[in-house]
Amino acid sequence: MSAHIAQCAIDATDLVVMSRFWSAALGYTAGPEEEGGIHLFGADGVPSVFLQRAETPKPAKNRVHLDLVADGDVEAAVVRLVGLGARPVDVGQTGAEPFTVLADPEGNEFCLLHVDPRGG
Repeated sequence: MSAHIAQCAIDATDLVVMSRFWSAALGYTAGPEEEGGIHLFGADGVPSVFLQRAETPKPAKNRVHLDLVADGDVEAAVVRLVGLGARPVDVGQTGAEPFTVLADPEGNEFCLLHVDPRGG
């Protein structure tokens, strides 16, 4: 028996800003704010995201991060994500990597992969 990812939790000091960013970035729908955070839901069968209220800002580089795949042109997707509030970040990449590293409005790093690892 194995486990599967049902949800990803992201700590957030500003639930409204983070909910707007991640729901737009992923095409998810935000549920109502509840004690402790806000759930974001995508299509059936995809992991949900829980924006978990945090009292302090992110202290250092993430040890775990999301890898996103664009539905179309990668460069256009980067421009779109930056327009939503993401920013490019340097975590030591050389420029030859098959991904672009970005950070959400609170500095949580994530990657936009240039190729879908599932072959899609």
